[in-house]
Amino acid sequence: MSDTKSVLPYGSWPSPIEADDAARGDALLEWVGFLGDDVCWTEVLPEEDGRSGLMRRTAEGVEEVLPSGWDVRTRVIEYGGRPWLALSGRAADGLVFTHGPDQRLHRWRPGSDPVPLSPPGAWPGELRYADFAVHGDEIWCLRETVADDTARTARRHLVAIPLDGSAAEDPSRVRELAATHHFMTGPRIEPGGDRVAWLGWDHPDMPWDTTRLMVAAVLPDGTLGAPAVRMGGEGEAVTQADWATDGSGTLYAVSDPDGWWNVHAVDRDGGTRSLCPRPEEFGEALWRIGLRWCLPLLDGTLAVIHGVGERRLGILGADGVLTDFADPATEWHFAATDGRRIAAVASSPGRRRTVVLADPADGSVRTVRAPSSEGRSLPSDAPARDADGAAPYARTPAPDAYATTPYRRTYRSDDGEPVHVHVYPPHHPEFTGPGDELPPYLVLAHGGPTSRSHLVLNQEISYFTSRGIGVVDVQYGGSTGYGRAYRERLRHRWGLTDVQDCATAARGLIAEGIADPDRIAIRGGSAGGWTAVASIAAEPGLYRAAAVYYPVLDPVSWREETHDFESRYLDGLIGPWPDAADRYAHQSPLREADRIRTPFVLLQGLDDTVCPPAQAERLLQRIDPDTVPYRCLTFEGEGHGFRRSATVAASLRAELRLYADALGFTPAAAPSCSPS
Repeated sequence: MSDTKSVLPYGSWPSPIEADDAARGDALLEWVGFLGDDVCWTEVLPEEDGRSGLMRRTAEGVEEVLPSGWDVRTRVIEYGGRPWLALSGRAADGLVFTHGPDQRLHRWRPGSDPVPLSPPGAWPGELRYADFAVHGDEIWCLRETVADDTARTARRHLVAIPLDGSAAEDPSRVRELAATHHFMTGPRIEPGGDRVAWLGWDHPDMPWDTTRLMVAAVLPDGTLGAPAVRMGGEGEAVTQADWATDGSGTLYAVSDPDGWWNVHAVDRDGGTRSLCPRPEEFGEALWRIGLRWCLPLLDGTLAVIHGVGERRLGILGADGVLTDFADPATEWHFAATDGRRIAAVASSPGRRRTVVLADPADGSVRTVRAPSSEGRSLPSDAPARDADGAAPYARTPAPDAYATTPYRRTYRSDDGEPVHVHVYPPHHPEFTGPGDELPPYLVLAHGGPTSRSHLVLNQEISYFTSRGIGVVDVQYGGSTGYGRAYRERLRHRWGLTDVQDCATAARGLIAEGIADPDRIAIRGGSAGGWTAVASIAAEPGLYRAAAVYYPVLDPVSWREETHDFESRYLDGLIGPWPDAADRYAHQSPLREADRIRTPFVLLQGLDDTVCPPAQAERLLQRIDPDTVPYRCLTFEGEGHGFRRSATVAASLRAELRLYADALGFTPAAAPSCSPS
């Protein structure tokens, strides 16, 4: 290959990363754990309608643990939670899991088919289970009971379900243990079984606003004593709790009484102390039940995931010294431990999502499951990493050569607040843009909005950057990862701060001579869709196109239409209803919809219970198609966040077509754009 790059206009570079590749390229690896000595994980299979298979690596390679067709997934709080648990340290004892279609709890033993443990609901999905623990001959877990498939009305209990399967036919065998709050996590049982802990919160709080750490004694008859609050309360969010492994009765809690999610020890008498106080986050927003960032190990140390804006895996000793693994990963998710080793999903700007196994004994981090050269997960006969820790696969994934090198930047908003962004410049190994031309840029607004984006190798982003389109991913005020004060910048200002910060990022790139001021587009899904629409209404001269995925748009109706978990979310983002009715009207993206002149594409799943299709329809009713060019693609069978590869590919092709028309370039291969 020549060292001299050929010159083509930005947006027109030929790329081997097609929409189909990007759609299936980043395997959705989640919910890591151990089954005996084997590391297991759930993996979303887009080409099987988004089924979530439970996979593992053995000495022979990667295989699916359960018989074909089982879907390991729970719909608790709609965003889900930890859906499976090994019953012991012995693989022969099997595991329990929630099956996606009916949401029933099942038990599986090697060599047999799964059998149900929980009774059927009045309709498939009425009873949902997550976040399991073993107590004697029972599974203790969170059960959610929803009134209908919209999940707008729900009740939650900690329950005990017999492992012998008797409750599958006799619902009375399910014992209700506690219902202290409207929302709860699953139970954490103290070693020895004497006490149990869980987190709880109530409307109107979200779990990053206010939660309480509850502890109750386990009585001789298996019921619970009176629960007591051990940590948390108004303005403090405990986001995780786990017991020490040494029998001391210490409970480790990740909480933010000082404005940062730090690790605290809660003694048996209720006293608390911070173990590693520093202005970093040792936890995240609890969007999914059962997430863990602090893992007690058998030697008395803690494996912790920590950082500001990015994450590292480290070991926190009893002396308070924190030692990080020497691994380049900048994001760690879905961590689990067998007491000695840590398994997790790791990624970085140079690494797509990968299941890894970290061993504190020698400091090693070994690959368990990595992407293939086509961007898919490796086949079952792929060799494991060798004993010397050498690279597990001889070839480098081909599309990664087309991935850009991103970097961080912090701009200042008009009111002097920091705006953190990730910049992904256009990159191609063989092409560059003309010297007198600046590239178009996409402004990405992440969902949540109490969430964040990750500075990692991402096939969807590479789909654009490898064609000569830059991307700036905005961590607008309200994002997680930068402490409570940064999160609180969005309180009562959703539709204002996020919009201003996205504009700050775009203008920052323009001022630095990085982006073409006449070729800026914005892209967002869910809460990011709200920001995208609000941005093209508020800044009609800044953005030339917008891609809007399954958005929130009408806050008043969304309160009534969305599911229970987020039905009071807007109390914090905008204000209590109806006291803040003026703000609801003022901050809604629909308020100035008649000002929109920016072409856009709207993409919506018809089975979405979080942001129902009616939200998108209200925008389209206010848009004159003769004045504003737009397209709307809807997808049967898709909910909140597209799971099918055909849907994702069709959406990406629609985006590229929009950007080509609005930003003035000709793609190397004209994308087709027909929904599936």
